[in-house]
Amino acid sequence: MGSERELRDVEDASPYRTSSIEEELVVKLERTEVKRSGFGLALLTLQTLGIVYSELGISPLFVLNGIWDTKDAIPSDEDIIGGVSAVVWAVTLLPLIKYAFIALRFATREGEGGTFALYQAMYPATSSKTEYRDDEKKPWKERLRWPLLLWAIFGTSLTIADGIFTPAVSVNAAVSGIGTANPEILNRQKPIAISIIVVFFLWQRFGTSKLSLTYGPIALLWFLLLCITGIWNIVQYPGIFRALDPSRAILWFIRTGEYDSLTGVLLAVTGCEAMFACVGHFNVRSVQLSFILFVYPSLVLSYLGQGAAIIVSEDQVLGNTFYQTIPGPVDTPFYWVMFTVAILAAIIASQCIVSATFSVIQQLVSRNCFLPLRVYHTSSTFQGQIYVPAANWCLMIATIIVLEAFPDADSLLFAYGFAAATVMFSTSVMLALQMHVVKRWPVVVGIAYFLTFGVLDALFWGASFKKVPFGAWVSLLIGVVLTFGMWLWSWGKSLEDRFDGKNVLELPGFAVEDDRALARLAEELTLVDNVVGEHYDFFVPQASNTAAVENVISLARVRARGDRDLSFDTRELMRIPTCAVFHRYVAGKGFPHAFTGFVRQWPGLPQVLIFLSVVVLPSPIVPAHKRYVISKLGSMEGFYSVRYQIGFREPFDLEVDTLLPSIYAFERQHDPQQGEAAVERIKAVSASFTHIVPQYNLRSKEIFAPSRGGFVLNWTRKFLIEDLYQRLAIMFPETINWRTTPDQLVRVGITAVI
Repeated sequence: MGSERELRDVEDASPYRTSSIEEELVVKLERTEVKRSGFGLALLTLQTLGIVYSELGISPLFVLNGIWDTKDAIPSDEDIIGGVSAVVWAVTLLPLIKYAFIALRFATREGEGGTFALYQAMYPATSSKTEYRDDEKKPWKERLRWPLLLWAIFGTSLTIADGIFTPAVSVNAAVSGIGTANPEILNRQKPIAISIIVVFFLWQRFGTSKLSLTYGPIALLWFLLLCITGIWNIVQYPGIFRALDPSRAILWFIRTGEYDSLTGVLLAVTGCEAMFACVGHFNVRSVQLSFILFVYPSLVLSYLGQGAAIIVSEDQVLGNTFYQTIPGPVDTPFYWVMFTVAILAAIIASQCIVSATFSVIQQLVSRNCFLPLRVYHTSSTFQGQIYVPAANWCLMIATIIVLEAFPDADSLLFAYGFAAATVMFSTSVMLALQMHVVKRWPVVVGIAYFLTFGVLDALFWGASFKKVPFGAWVSLLIGVVLTFGMWLWSWGKSLEDRFDGKNVLELPGFAVEDDRALARLAEELTLVDNVVGEHYDFFVPQASNTAAVENVISLARVRARGDRDLSFDTRELMRIPTCAVFHRYVAGKGFPHAFTGFVRQWPGLPQVLIFLSVVVLPSPIVPAHKRYVISKLGSMEGFYSVRYQIGFREPFDLEVDTLLPSIYAFERQHDPQQGEAAVERIKAVSASFTHIVPQYNLRSKEIFAPSRGGFVLNWTRKFLIEDLYQRLAIMFPETINWRTTPDQLVRVGITAVI
């Protein structure tokens, strides 16, 4: 008795709306950037140091060694000042001005950054997931949709490649300090680095928030140590301050003619793209403050100090510049403190790019440009703080492979630099376009931006591209393979969505009230020229003579036999005493095409049929009283449209037992007189339920004429759709993230000619 009362209380408290499920509450469902001030902002700034700026922070470990090889002649004092000047001004122009002051202004409303986020801002997601749309107001923009998507995907692919190379480069460079102190154990450097990398990736499951609480203080200590060592070395040679004059860098390039030296300078800014991609883990203000107050001064002092130490010590510190410029002898306590903190800094530098990789993968998955990997949200406050297990393990394996496969540190740095340079250039292109398209700034502003920062990024990219034969080809290969895979997935999903959109049947054209209404509709059909063989399906509710079920629905097929000649083929669909949930991937009006295929193949219909679409809201947890939005489908008894709203930290774990009380409350409010009887009918059949999921059997259209190579194009299209994309779709279904047991799923096969 008590349980029945509790259940009734839940039913009465359950919310509903009589408005249509298809109403898109765009403004209310938007995720927004998290705001902080005071102590909260200070704490967030400290956390940002550990996650966002660790990659930029460890660049002093290898930058100057990337510019001057020990095999080359010892550079003159002026060349050293010029090289340091190039590094300092690269850090000033790119991370400080381009990213901290400009790029972060272009983070999305949701607080996300990165190349793909810029694409999302130009082409926002709508209720339809397809990329095939028309935009009459901006036809040129619509024509650029797919080229820009491909460009954004390529840049994002190199961000993922960066997530492979950063742990390998940073940890290996930090561990190299052992060889400086004790050359006898130099051959153990890679095994030690691999062990650290494995532990690092195992640690990811604890989430960005918990990790940043640990990493933030370590990063702060690292930047303070960089300041101390930098100031110590600057005191030995104050003349290094001439490197603050940008003309020294220009004269250095003119004097030496070493365009390839830009690949070494590039290493100083490889982490700046991650600071943009990671902004979703925190907010724009914290990212800006931490860079301006801590990161930028520390890096400038460190590079100036290393340059001063090289001039004072000549060739004695060129072997491993960072460790050999630490004040004091090699085997002192301060040296080992620097070594230990450098190891920790390298680990958290890897965290920076791995967090960025998780962010861009989430962005790609949300726009159907990546396989539907399972994403775990590790924070109730910041939706961008996530963990992607499959990506984590793939990154770990790939990092270990590249660390073992590359013969030396130089080739590894070339691959690392090429990935970073490509991402920076792709971001500049997207930013220049967005200044006019999204911000509505004059076209000249975008052109001026590109001629400044785009050209600078292009210079870095050109220098790194020359290193493709010497190791950078690995980054290029990873980027091309990932780009092709993401393009194929996005293209295939777009074709599926377009097929769905063209084959949705509106309720008035699919369900008629009775036989007389069907006859009237058939009369209307004879007024148009019918194509022989074309058919039209309609539902006709009828009274049932069978006592076992409440009613029967007839499926009437009207087929055109010739001009103004129609035939009727009607069969009864018995209402089966059960409950079924029919899933549709995209909310929309009418019956999905997969449902029409279902009723043609099955002998009956469940008495309670729920058309369910899922919406993820920008809050971590959705209260129970706001979880379901319910409406009836016309006059069809037992047919409901339900919008299932979940928070971004909640798993898709639909239990019909939690949904039914809301439907009971809806029926009682919708029809006070007959509502209780409807509730009893639903209760009588809801003991068992089934989830019905559409599954497409794809067939490629022959859209090219057979002549002039059309056969080859048609065969290629068929191979891509039927042999590649369809196999991927079967291996990675959209139900992969559902927490529903397989025995509760029924897949309805639908042949889709796309």
